[in-house]
Amino acid sequence: MPQSLTVGHLLRQLQGIDPDLPVRLAVNPDFPFAHYVRADVVVREGTAFIAEDGQQGYLPPEARAALAWA
Repeated sequence: MPQSLTVGHLLRQLQGIDPDLPVRLAVNPDFPFAHYVRADVVVREGTAFIAEDGQQGYLPPEARAALAWA
């Protein structure tokens, strides 16, 4: 995965996923938490920003393992 993700790459990754699933950000492998994703997308200076909208709780162990953060 490139460090600088593009909108096109993100869209391709999401295409095969159920559109009704909730979305969370997985943050910080040292303290793996799940965060809500805010609905706003802001484009400034050639970059699209997606904001987090608060912490849900710890990332499930299965998700940590899939991300190799176990």
